[in-house]
Amino acid sequence: MKFESCLLLLIASSAVAATSFAQITAWDKRTIDDQPDLQGVWGNNTITPVERPDRFGNRQFLTNEEQTLLQRRISEITQEDGDALFGDGVFEAAFSGETVSYDPSTGNYDQSWLVERSVHNRTSQIIEPLNGKFPPRAEDSSGITFNQPQRGNTAPSSWTDLTVDDRCISYGAPYLNSGYNSYWQIVQSRDHIIIVQEMMHDVRIFPLSDKPQLDEKIQLWHGDSRAFFDGDTLVVETSNFSNKSSFGHNRSKKNIERFTRLNENQLLYQITIDQPDTYSTAFTREFIMDYTPEPIYEYACHEGNYSMTNMLRGARVQEENIQ
Repeated sequence: MKFESCLLLLIASSAVAATSFAQITAWDKRTIDDQPDLQGVWGNNTITPVERPDRFGNRQFLTNEEQTLLQRRISEITQEDGDALFGDGVFEAAFSGETVSYDPSTGNYDQSWLVERSVHNRTSQIIEPLNGKFPPRAEDSSGITFNQPQRGNTAPSSWTDLTVDDRCISYGAPYLNSGYNSYWQIVQSRDHIIIVQEMMHDVRIFPLSDKPQLDEKIQLWHGDSRAFFDGDTLVVETSNFSNKSSFGHNRSKKNIERFTRLNENQLLYQITIDQPDTYSTAFTREFIMDYTPEPIYEYACHEGNYSMTNMLRGARVQEENIQ
């Protein structure tokens, strides 16, 4: 029996109830300042797709059997060492048996670029709306949809035509793509929380403070954040985004993030995103980050700083061929 057929039979016949990670009691290790200890390097390497695939209907959780089959299939995909499967790609490949290249035009990525992926029991990262899908996209009074997804400029006249991620300035914060430079290091002090993102070496600093947020006229690359502990959960509220970043959730009116350490090796991450220029209502994502004893290494985006030159040179060659 094909892997896909076997898995679909399990989905159709399953009536097993699973417990949400959010219902598990938090781990009670404390820092010297008696705060919940969230410190360490955490990897977002889950295969859980952001949106729930239609095949699952309204079911929120995988069964143990499904998780075992997914583990086996992912191991097979990794050993094949074919095209790199970023983000949701590995989940879809595990079900369909087909891999879709990230960059078929150049073939510059294969599986060796990615880390080992983790199987968790949710069928989608989106937990609100309950259907596991993004809310409907926002429209203005004339029915025009806001903020349609855009690709980077493939024929830039100068560096100013390229996005901030192409220019290696920022991928936005929080950076939530999984499996590729997807590690965060959390450092705590008595009155601040710091998160170092591996991707683009962005650093986020959260004061544990009840001071009011900045005037809305003052806008920052990664917004203005305030943090507090709600029991054993760290809550971070961020607003005042500059909207200059094309990745992450930096167009939001407000993001509310929650960090809860479940045990020695797992951190529950949740984010509620209010992005009215894109979606008609707010939505919430949730996934597990796994602990690693390894450090975060430098993210060398423009290696030797030749990338920008070559992108512009390639655009000029493309123009000559068109003419």
